[in-house]
Amino acid sequence: MTRPLALAVALAAAGLSATSAFAQVPLDPATPNFLMWSPELQSRGYRTIEDIFQVNTIERGETVRPLVMAERQIDPTFEHAGKSWTVDSYMEAFNVSGVLVLKDGQILLERYGMGRQPADRWTSFSVAKSLTSTLVGAAIQDGKIAGLNAPVTDYIPELKGSGYDGVTVRQLLMMSSGVKWNEDYTDPKSDVATAGATPAEPGMNAMVSYMRKLPRENPPGAVFNYNTGETDLAGVLVANATGQSLSAYASEKIWKPYGMERDAIWMLDPSGLERAGCCISMTLRDYGRVGQFMLEGGMAGGKAVVPEGWVAQATSAQIDNGDAGYGYFWWMNRDGAYQASGIFGQSITTYRDDGLVIVINSAWPQATGRDLSLARSALLTAIHAAAK
Repeated sequence: MTRPLALAVALAAAGLSATSAFAQVPLDPATPNFLMWSPELQSRGYRTIEDIFQVNTIERGETVRPLVMAERQIDPTFEHAGKSWTVDSYMEAFNVSGVLVLKDGQILLERYGMGRQPADRWTSFSVAKSLTSTLVGAAIQDGKIAGLNAPVTDYIPELKGSGYDGVTVRQLLMMSSGVKWNEDYTDPKSDVATAGATPAEPGMNAMVSYMRKLPRENPPGAVFNYNTGETDLAGVLVANATGQSLSAYASEKIWKPYGMERDAIWMLDPSGLERAGCCISMTLRDYGRVGQFMLEGGMAGGKAVVPEGWVAQATSAQIDNGDAGYGYFWWMNRDGAYQASGIFGQSITTYRDDGLVIVINSAWPQATGRDLSLARSALLTAIHAAAK
Protein backbone atom coordinates (compact mmCIF):
# COMPACT_ATOMS: atom_id res chain seq x y z
CA MET A 1 0.00 0.00 0.00
CA THR A 2 1.43 3.37 -0.98
CA ARG A 3 0.63 6.73 0.57
CA PRO A 4 -1.97 5.12 2.83
CA LEU A 5 -4.39 7.24 4.75
CA ALA A 6 -3.53 7.84 8.36
CA LEU A 7 -5.60 6.51 11.19
CA ALA A 8 -8.07 9.30 11.37
CA VAL A 9 -9.06 8.62 7.80
CA ALA A 10 -9.96 5.15 8.95
CA LEU A 11 -12.42 6.69 11.34
CA ALA A 12 -14.03 8.75 8.62
CA ALA A 13 -14.08 6.05 5.95
CA ALA A 14 -15.37 3.29 8.16
CA GLY A 15 -17.61 5.39 10.35
CA LEU A 16 -15.74 4.22 13.43
CA SER A 17 -16.20 5.62 16.90
CA ALA A 18 -13.80 7.84 18.76
CA THR A 19 -12.60 4.81 20.71
CA SER A 20 -10.90 3.39 17.59
CA ALA A 21 -7.14 3.16 17.41
CA PHE A 22 -5.19 6.38 17.96
CA ALA A 23 -8.33 8.51 18.25
CA GLN A 24 -7.72 11.91 19.78
CA VAL A 25 -9.49 13.09 22.91
CA PRO A 26 -10.66 16.72 22.56
CA LEU A 27 -10.78 19.10 25.51
CA ASP A 28 -14.47 19.66 24.69
CA PRO A 29 -16.33 16.36 24.11
CA ALA A 30 -18.67 18.20 21.73
CA THR A 31 -15.84 18.75 19.24
CA PRO A 32 -16.62 16.99 15.93
CA ASN A 33 -14.47 14.07 14.79
CA PHE A 34 -11.03 15.43 13.85
CA LEU A 35 -11.32 13.93 10.36
CA MET A 36 -14.74 15.32 9.63
CA TRP A 37 -14.21 18.99 10.41
CA SER A 38 -16.03 21.60 8.33
CA PRO A 39 -13.91 23.94 6.19
CA GLU A 40 -14.43 26.70 8.75
CA LEU A 41 -13.29 24.47 11.60
CA GLN A 42 -10.31 23.25 9.56
CA SER A 43 -9.23 26.83 8.89
CA ARG A 44 -9.43 27.77 12.55
CA GLY A 45 -8.66 24.46 14.22
CA TYR A 46 -5.56 23.50 12.26
CA ARG A 47 -4.02 26.74 13.57
CA THR A 48 -5.14 26.31 17.19
CA ILE A 49 -4.81 22.62 18.02
CA GLU A 50 -3.72 23.51 21.57
CA ASP A 51 -7.16 25.00 22.21
CA ILE A 52 -8.89 21.80 21.15
CA PHE A 53 -6.72 18.84 22.19
CA GLN A 54 -4.27 17.96 24.95
CA VAL A 55 -0.73 18.86 23.86
CA ASN A 56 2.86 19.17 24.96
CA THR A 57 5.11 22.04 23.94
CA ILE A 58 8.36 21.75 21.96
CA GLU A 59 10.19 24.77 23.32
CA ARG A 60 12.28 27.01 21.08
CA GLY A 61 15.59 28.49 22.17
CA GLU A 62 16.87 32.01 22.68
CA THR A 63 18.08 32.56 19.13
CA VAL A 64 16.29 32.21 15.80
CA ARG A 65 17.97 30.99 12.63
CA PRO A 66 17.21 33.65 10.02
CA LEU A 67 15.66 32.81 6.69
CA VAL A 68 16.51 35.66 4.33
CA MET A 69 14.82 36.52 1.06
CA ALA A 70 16.79 35.51 -2.00
CA GLU A 71 17.56 38.20 -4.56
CA ARG A 72 15.57 36.18 -7.08
CA GLN A 73 11.92 35.45 -6.29
CA ILE A 74 9.82 32.98 -8.27
CA ASP A 75 6.12 32.88 -9.12
CA PRO A 76 5.65 29.95 -11.50
CA THR A 77 2.66 29.22 -13.68
CA PHE A 78 1.77 25.76 -14.93
CA GLU A 79 -0.74 23.72 -16.88
CA HIS A 80 -2.82 21.05 -15.19
CA ALA A 81 -6.09 19.30 -16.03
CA GLY A 82 -6.59 21.51 -19.07
CA LYS A 83 -6.22 24.78 -17.15
CA SER A 84 -3.53 27.37 -16.55
CA TRP A 85 -2.61 27.87 -12.90
CA THR A 86 -0.70 30.35 -10.78
CA VAL A 87 0.47 29.71 -7.24
CA ASP A 88 -2.34 31.95 -5.98
CA SER A 89 -5.06 30.22 -7.99
CA TYR A 90 -3.79 26.82 -6.83
CA MET A 91 -3.83 27.96 -3.21
CA GLU A 92 -7.38 29.26 -3.48
CA ALA A 93 -8.71 26.19 -5.28
CA PHE A 94 -7.10 23.67 -2.91
CA ASN A 95 -7.48 25.45 0.44
CA VAL A 96 -3.76 26.06 0.94
CA SER A 97 -2.69 28.05 3.99
CA GLY A 98 0.98 28.30 3.15
CA VAL A 99 3.63 27.66 0.50
CA LEU A 100 7.32 28.15 1.25
CA VAL A 101 10.24 27.49 -1.09
CA LEU A 102 13.84 27.51 0.13
CA LYS A 103 16.82 27.36 -2.23
CA ASP A 104 20.18 26.95 -0.51
CA GLY A 105 18.51 28.12 2.68
CA GLN A 106 17.08 31.34 1.20
CA ILE A 107 13.43 32.11 0.50
CA LEU A 108 12.42 32.03 -3.17
CA LEU A 109 8.68 32.07 -2.48
CA GLU A 110 6.55 32.58 0.62
CA ARG A 111 2.80 32.83 0.38
CA TYR A 112 -0.06 32.59 2.89
CA GLY A 113 -3.76 31.91 2.49
CA MET A 114 -6.95 31.13 4.41
CA GLY A 115 -6.31 34.06 6.77
CA ARG A 116 -3.11 32.50 8.10
CA GLN A 117 -0.34 34.82 9.27
CA PRO A 118 3.43 34.06 9.42
CA ALA A 119 3.32 33.51 13.20
CA ASP A 120 0.45 31.01 12.96
CA ARG A 121 1.19 27.33 13.46
CA TRP A 122 -0.45 24.59 11.36
CA THR A 123 -0.86 20.91 12.21
CA SER A 124 1.31 18.36 10.44
CA PHE A 125 -0.72 15.15 10.51
CA SER A 126 1.69 12.36 9.44
CA VAL A 127 4.58 14.68 8.63
CA ALA A 128 5.30 14.03 12.32
CA LYS A 129 6.35 10.46 11.49
CA SER A 130 9.42 11.73 9.68
CA LEU A 131 10.41 13.86 12.66
CA THR A 132 9.96 10.85 14.96
CA SER A 133 12.41 8.83 12.86
CA THR A 134 14.88 11.71 13.16
CA LEU A 135 14.57 11.55 16.95
CA VAL A 136 15.42 7.84 16.74
CA GLY A 137 18.59 8.87 14.91
CA ALA A 138 19.34 11.46 17.58
CA ALA A 139 18.98 8.84 20.32
CA ILE A 140 21.44 6.60 18.45
CA GLN A 141 23.88 9.50 18.14
CA ASP A 142 23.53 10.14 21.89
CA GLY A 143 24.23 6.49 22.70
CA LYS A 144 20.75 6.02 24.15
CA ILE A 145 19.92 3.45 21.45
CA ALA A 146 22.68 1.02 20.53
CA GLY A 147 22.08 1.31 16.77
CA LEU A 148 19.75 0.47 13.93
CA ASN A 149 20.35 -3.23 14.46
CA ALA A 150 19.41 -3.11 18.13
CA PRO A 151 16.40 -5.23 19.05
CA VAL A 152 13.21 -3.29 19.66
CA THR A 153 12.59 -5.45 22.72
CA ASP A 154 15.68 -3.99 24.40
CA TYR A 155 13.79 -0.69 24.71
CA ILE A 156 10.22 -1.93 25.00
CA PRO A 157 10.68 -5.00 27.20
CA GLU A 158 6.94 -5.68 27.32
CA LEU A 159 7.28 -6.86 23.71
CA LYS A 160 9.55 -9.77 24.67
CA GLY A 161 7.99 -13.11 23.83
CA SER A 162 5.81 -11.50 21.13
CA GLY A 163 5.94 -11.18 17.35
CA TYR A 164 8.49 -8.41 17.88
CA ASP A 165 11.18 -10.82 19.08
CA GLY A 166 14.11 -10.38 16.71
CA VAL A 167 12.75 -7.17 15.13
CA THR A 168 15.34 -4.41 14.88
CA VAL A 169 14.96 -0.67 15.17
CA ARG A 170 15.71 -0.37 11.46
CA GLN A 171 12.96 -2.80 10.53
CA LEU A 172 10.49 -0.87 12.69
CA LEU A 173 11.36 2.37 10.88
CA MET A 174 10.95 0.63 7.51
CA MET A 175 7.50 -0.66 8.52
CA SER A 176 8.74 -4.18 7.88
CA SER A 177 8.55 -5.85 11.29
CA GLY A 178 6.74 -8.85 9.82
CA VAL A 179 4.13 -8.63 12.57
CA LYS A 180 0.63 -9.16 11.22
CA TRP A 181 -1.30 -5.90 11.07
CA ASN A 182 -4.46 -5.04 9.16
CA GLU A 183 -4.72 -1.38 8.12
CA ASP A 184 -7.97 -1.81 6.16
CA TYR A 185 -9.90 1.35 6.89
CA THR A 186 -13.19 -0.12 5.72
CA ASP A 187 -13.02 -3.18 7.98
CA PRO A 188 -14.43 -2.49 11.48
CA LYS A 189 -12.54 -5.55 12.73
CA SER A 190 -9.14 -4.46 11.41
CA ASP A 191 -6.28 -3.70 13.79
CA VAL A 192 -6.35 -0.02 12.96
CA ALA A 193 -10.03 0.06 13.95
CA THR A 194 -9.87 -1.99 17.13
CA ALA A 195 -6.50 -1.28 18.75
CA GLY A 196 -7.62 1.79 20.65
CA ALA A 197 -10.85 0.17 21.81
CA THR A 198 -9.07 -2.79 23.43
CA PRO A 199 -8.45 -2.39 27.18
CA ALA A 200 -4.77 -2.20 28.06
CA GLU A 201 -3.13 -4.52 30.51
CA PRO A 202 -2.71 -2.86 33.91
CA GLY A 203 0.22 -0.44 34.02
CA MET A 204 1.06 -0.88 30.34
CA ASN A 205 0.89 1.53 27.43
CA ALA A 206 -2.28 0.75 25.48
CA MET A 207 -0.58 0.39 22.10
CA VAL A 208 2.20 -1.80 23.49
CA SER A 209 -0.42 -3.93 25.21
CA TYR A 210 -2.33 -4.42 21.97
CA MET A 211 0.57 -4.97 19.62
CA ARG A 212 2.43 -7.50 21.76
CA LYS A 213 -0.48 -9.89 21.18
CA LEU A 214 -0.19 -9.79 17.38
CA PRO A 215 1.27 -12.83 15.56
CA ARG A 216 4.23 -12.94 13.18
CA GLU A 217 3.24 -13.06 9.50
CA ASN A 218 6.50 -12.49 7.60
CA PRO A 219 10.21 -12.62 8.42
CA PRO A 220 11.42 -9.27 9.83
CA GLY A 221 12.64 -6.93 7.11
CA ALA A 222 11.14 -8.88 4.23
CA VAL A 223 7.85 -7.11 3.43
CA PHE A 224 6.72 -3.48 3.66
CA ASN A 225 3.38 -3.26 5.45
CA TYR A 226 2.14 0.20 6.36
CA ASN A 227 1.46 0.01 10.07
CA THR A 228 0.26 3.09 11.90
CA GLY A 229 0.70 1.37 15.25
CA GLU A 230 4.43 0.96 14.76
CA THR A 231 4.96 4.70 14.51
CA ASP A 232 3.60 4.95 18.04
CA LEU A 233 5.91 2.12 19.11
CA ALA A 234 8.84 4.13 17.72
CA GLY A 235 7.78 7.01 19.96
CA VAL A 236 7.55 4.76 23.00
CA LEU A 237 11.00 3.41 22.13
CA VAL A 238 12.56 6.88 22.02
CA ALA A 239 10.88 7.99 25.22
CA ASN A 240 12.01 4.83 27.05
CA ALA A 241 15.55 5.06 25.72
CA THR A 242 16.07 8.74 26.50
CA GLY A 243 13.96 9.05 29.65
CA GLN A 244 12.37 12.17 28.14
CA SER A 245 9.11 13.03 26.46
CA LEU A 246 9.29 13.33 22.68
CA SER A 247 8.55 17.06 22.99
CA ALA A 248 11.41 17.66 25.44
CA TYR A 249 13.80 15.63 23.32
CA ALA A 250 12.78 17.39 20.09
CA SER A 251 13.33 20.72 21.84
CA GLU A 252 16.78 19.72 23.07
CA LYS A 253 18.00 18.17 19.82
CA ILE A 254 16.36 20.32 17.11
CA TRP A 255 14.15 23.23 18.13
CA LYS A 256 16.62 25.00 20.40
CA PRO A 257 19.96 24.36 18.66
CA TYR A 258 18.67 24.80 15.11
CA GLY A 259 16.94 28.07 15.94
CA MET A 260 13.23 27.50 15.35
CA GLU A 261 11.26 30.72 15.52
CA ARG A 262 8.33 29.59 17.67
CA ASP A 263 7.44 26.85 20.14
CA ALA A 264 5.80 23.89 18.42
CA ILE A 265 2.83 21.93 19.74
CA TRP A 266 2.63 18.11 19.79
CA MET A 267 -0.76 16.46 20.26
CA LEU A 268 -1.08 13.78 22.94
CA ASP A 269 -2.82 10.44 22.91
CA PRO A 270 -5.36 9.49 25.60
CA SER A 271 -2.55 8.16 27.83
CA GLY A 272 -0.70 11.48 27.75
CA LEU A 273 2.09 10.45 25.36
CA GLU A 274 2.89 12.34 22.18
CA ARG A 275 1.33 10.86 19.06
CA ALA A 276 4.58 9.83 17.41
CA GLY A 277 2.85 9.49 14.05
CA CYS A 278 0.78 12.62 14.03
CA CYS A 279 0.07 16.21 14.66
CA ILE A 280 2.94 18.56 15.41
CA SER A 281 1.93 22.19 14.89
CA MET A 282 4.57 24.68 13.74
CA THR A 283 4.93 27.83 11.63
CA LEU A 284 5.42 27.65 7.89
CA ARG A 285 9.01 28.83 8.22
CA ASP A 286 9.72 26.24 10.93
CA TYR A 287 8.47 23.53 8.56
CA GLY A 288 11.03 24.93 6.14
CA ARG A 289 13.72 24.82 8.82
CA VAL A 290 12.91 21.12 9.44
CA GLY A 291 13.47 20.47 5.74
CA GLN A 292 16.65 22.54 5.74
CA PHE A 293 17.94 20.72 8.83
CA MET A 294 17.62 17.44 6.95
CA LEU A 295 19.12 18.90 3.78
CA GLU A 296 22.15 19.99 5.82
CA GLY A 297 22.70 16.45 7.07
CA GLY A 298 21.10 16.79 10.49
CA MET A 299 23.44 19.44 11.88
CA ALA A 300 22.24 21.92 14.52
CA GLY A 301 24.27 24.42 16.50
CA GLY A 302 27.43 23.19 14.81
CA LYS A 303 26.92 19.62 16.08
CA ALA A 304 25.72 16.42 14.45
CA VAL A 305 22.30 15.55 15.85
CA VAL A 306 22.15 12.20 14.04
CA PRO A 307 24.90 9.73 13.10
CA GLU A 308 27.01 10.27 9.99
CA GLY A 309 25.10 8.97 6.98
CA TRP A 310 21.79 8.83 8.84
CA VAL A 311 19.99 11.41 6.72
CA ALA A 312 21.11 9.82 3.46
CA GLN A 313 19.81 6.45 4.63
CA ALA A 314 16.57 7.72 6.13
CA THR A 315 15.67 9.68 3.00
CA SER A 316 16.49 7.06 0.40
CA ALA A 317 14.69 3.86 -0.51
CA GLN A 318 15.39 1.15 2.06
CA ILE A 319 12.54 -1.15 1.08
CA ASP A 320 10.24 -1.71 -1.88
CA ASN A 321 6.77 -0.33 -1.14
CA GLY A 322 5.33 -0.85 -4.60
CA ASP A 323 6.10 2.73 -5.61
CA ALA A 324 9.35 4.72 -5.48
CA GLY A 325 10.40 3.20 -2.17
CA TYR A 326 10.28 3.95 1.54
CA GLY A 327 13.04 5.07 3.90
CA TYR A 328 12.84 5.54 7.66
CA PHE A 329 9.35 7.06 7.87
CA TRP A 330 10.17 9.10 4.74
CA TRP A 331 8.56 8.63 1.30
CA MET A 332 10.48 8.59 -1.96
CA ASN A 333 9.03 10.42 -4.99
CA ARG A 334 9.48 9.26 -8.56
CA ASP A 335 11.14 12.55 -9.52
CA GLY A 336 13.99 11.94 -7.07
CA ALA A 337 12.69 14.02 -4.18
CA TYR A 338 12.04 12.70 -0.70
CA GLN A 339 8.99 13.75 1.24
CA ALA A 340 7.38 13.95 4.64
CA SER A 341 3.68 13.65 3.94
CA GLY A 342 0.47 14.15 5.89
CA ILE A 343 -3.20 13.92 5.06
CA PHE A 344 -5.29 16.94 4.05
CA GLY A 345 -2.35 18.27 2.04
CA GLN A 346 0.70 18.64 4.32
CA SER A 347 4.15 18.04 2.86
CA ILE A 348 7.84 18.85 3.07
CA THR A 349 9.37 17.94 -0.29
CA THR A 350 13.15 18.07 -0.71
CA TYR A 351 15.28 17.85 -3.84
CA ARG A 352 18.65 17.23 -2.29
CA ASP A 353 20.68 17.68 -5.50
CA ASP A 354 19.14 21.13 -6.03
CA GLY A 355 19.30 22.33 -2.43
CA LEU A 356 15.53 22.85 -2.62
CA VAL A 357 12.89 22.55 0.12
CA ILE A 358 9.20 23.04 -0.68
CA VAL A 359 6.62 23.20 2.13
CA ILE A 360 2.88 23.08 1.52
CA ASN A 361 0.22 23.29 4.25
CA SER A 362 -3.40 22.75 3.28
CA ALA A 363 -6.92 21.99 4.42
CA TRP A 364 -8.07 19.76 1.58
CA PRO A 365 -11.79 18.94 1.55
CA GLN A 366 -10.91 15.28 2.03
CA ALA A 367 -7.95 13.51 3.56
CA THR A 368 -6.45 12.43 0.25
CA GLY A 369 -7.40 11.73 -3.33
CA ARG A 370 -5.87 11.17 -6.73
CA ASP A 371 -6.96 14.52 -8.15
CA LEU A 372 -5.65 16.34 -5.08
CA SER A 373 -2.28 14.59 -5.26
CA LEU A 374 -1.90 15.13 -9.02
CA ALA A 375 -2.58 18.84 -8.68
CA ARG A 376 -0.01 19.18 -5.90
CA SER A 377 2.52 17.22 -7.97
CA ALA A 378 1.97 19.63 -10.86
CA LEU A 379 2.68 22.58 -8.55
CA LEU A 380 5.80 20.89 -7.15
CA THR A 381 7.08 20.19 -10.66
CA ALA A 382 6.54 23.82 -11.66
CA ILE A 383 8.30 25.13 -8.56
CA HIS A 384 11.19 22.70 -9.06
CA ALA A 385 11.67 23.90 -12.64
CA ALA A 386 11.38 27.59 -11.74
CA ALA A 387 13.90 27.27 -8.91
CA LYS A 388 16.72 25.90 -11.07
